[in-house]
Amino acid sequence: MELTSKQRAHLKSLANGIDTIFQVGKSSLTPEFTESVADAFNTRELLKIAVLKNCADDPRAIGEMVAERTHSTVVQVIGKKIILYKPDKKNPKIVLPR
Repeated sequence: MELTSKQRAHLKSLANGIDTIFQVGKSSLTPEFTESVADAFNTRELLKIAVLKNCADDPRAIGEMVAERTHSTVVQVIGKKIILYKPDKKNPKIVLPR
């Protein structure tokens, strides 16, 4: 899903108010981590992931891989924080601007 700059800005502003719920450590991306993120999208549309200092992988690459595996979209990677968005198919809570 491609986001416009206006939609991306809207999602970034919403992400400011949410807490980080996942952390990527030295083991980097494991199948269990990816599965946990996918499960979290069942109850949320916007997720924030932190990449810890002991993780050797690039946060942008991690964000792209997680997004690909969970069929979500990378909203932003800033520093060691990743924001992902996946709209709920049946009952979307976040309404994106056009």
